[in-house]
Amino acid sequence: MNRPAWALGVCCALLALGTTAPSAAAPVTPVPVQVDPFRDRPEERAFFDELQERTFHFFWETANPNNGLVPDRFPPQSFASIASVGFALTAYPIGVERGYIARDRARDRVLTTLRFFAAAANQKGFYYHFIDMQSGQRANDSEVSTVDTALLLGGVLLCQSYFTAPDPKEVEIRKLAEQIYRRVDWTWAQPRPPAVALSWTPEEGFSRYDWRGYNEAMLVYILALGSPTHPVGDGAWSAWTGTYDRNWGTLYGQTHLSFAPLFGHQYTHVWVDFRGIRDAYMQQRGLDYFENSRR
Repeated sequence: MNRPAWALGVCCALLALGTTAPSAAAPVTPVPVQVDPFRDRPEERAFFDELQERTFHFFWETANPNNGLVPDRFPPQSFASIASVGFALTAYPIGVERGYIARDRARDRVLTTLRFFAAAANQKGFYYHFIDMQSGQRANDSEVSTVDTALLLGGVLLCQSYFTAPDPKEVEIRKLAEQIYRRVDWTWAQPRPPAVALSWTPEEGFSRYDWRGYNEAMLVYILALGSPTHPVGDGAWSAWTGTYDRNWGTLYGQTHLSFAPLFGHQYTHVWVDFRGIRDAYMQQRGLDYFENSRR
């Protein structure tokens, strides 16, 4: 599958941004990149193939077919997570490519999901993190989440770039995906610009905290910078990278931007191929984000 145009454009734009570089006190000697190609054995390939297929079936079989919502955890079935839906929407095209599901069945599930979110309750285009599996209403006292909305959008936009046939249903998928993305007002989520806040609730307003690197929220800033309707300014990326020096170091012999949970090094890479793409900070460090995550 081709890299979505919005991601390519934003990532290329990052190369030209005047983003925060390493501090004067921090070493900036480029780190040599020496990577031996991975060669899997037949038994490892069989494991990877089975893991992919089982992952696809988890999303396909646990989703509510009437609205596309996917549980946050299973079993037992819980409330839905919009992030889970984003990963499900990503898994469906992969399922088609791998032969796990027919294209028309994946198309219909995606269309059902996008129709639901086009009409679902939202705050300036952002959704509640957890919602009821049946009604789609806010679950408990869940927050409107910027990062989980971004993870949902990752799946939405992938489906927009994948379902490109002139078939009326695929045309509708593309239109709904565009509508859902364009509706998000990223500037609203900047109570302390240029950073983007973690969350908002009707009871408490915005969280006291903003997304600053390095963690799983890189996709928030990529989508916010690339928005065709409500983009944030260039300073947002500087806010994101401005705390990188705190995370730069050597761990187990690997020098890189560290973040303890593995998912922080994976989530954004699900949708953006960062090989060869560097902002100002990573240019001086001699790494791209792909190599950083590999380490």
